[in-house]
Amino acid sequence: MSVGTESRNLTPMSELISLKGKQALITGSARGIGEAVAHRFAEAGGDLELVDIDIGKLREVRDELSRYDVAVNVHEVDLSRKEEIDLLWEGMRGKGPDILVNNAGVYPFRGFLDVDEAFLRRVVGINMDAVFWMCQHMIRRRMKTGGVIVNVASIEAILPFKEDLSHYGVSKAGVISLTRSLAKEYGGRGFRVNAIIPGGIMTPGTKSAAREVLKLNLGLIKSGIEFRQRLPLKRAGQPDEVARMVLVLASDISSYVNGALIPVDGGFLSA
Repeated sequence: MSVGTESRNLTPMSELISLKGKQALITGSARGIGEAVAHRFAEAGGDLELVDIDIGKLREVRDELSRYDVAVNVHEVDLSRKEEIDLLWEGMRGKGPDILVNNAGVYPFRGFLDVDEAFLRRVVGINMDAVFWMCQHMIRRRMKTGGVIVNVASIEAILPFKEDLSHYGVSKAGVISLTRSLAKEYGGRGFRVNAIIPGGIMTPGTKSAAREVLKLNLGLIKSGIEFRQRLPLKRAGQPDEVARMVLVLASDISSYVNGALIPVDGGFLSA
């Protein structure tokens, strides 16, 4: 077959990026990266199941997405509670979502020696345990059909930089390990499982956490300056810049990508 014939048989790019006819479940979708992902997925034609603990803001996002011709359902879920995750999935009809984006996470600063059990359980419970249970439900529900999972980790799990985030780095390292394990174990059953590794993204969550700590720890100002100086792109990233890569991994453009860790960090990890 000639190159020209092969080209004519290729699926059009517009179809590869399209999510039309697919349903996606996105956690932490009331703001930040999750909200940006919801907008990009809706633009691509995907129906959405949006999950967050802030149901008021989630409804605002749903209203904003009304300009797209997609179905949008919202769910108030405390992801630190497994029973609420179980109830969410019990309410899902049929095979459940084609795409799962585990984006929800918390980013609280606290010195390693000041971390207590309750604090650690909350951070790990939301950032890692919830991802585990969400993936388990997804794979169990779609064992016969397969699906796509995109997990959101962090550069802190690979190359810790900011102080007072050891608990956060540990939780996100677990997400990376889980991603690669599931990609290996269930790739042959039609699942693609990949992770985005964001870094230096300006979200409402990171801004709020930084403001609270700067009141007590002016040393973080120096750390922030050093972080910016190390970035090859010399600027912070925006949530939509992460969302675009999530869409790539969720769509058929990345049909042969499995078990990958994709940095969206302005080049931080390579600098």
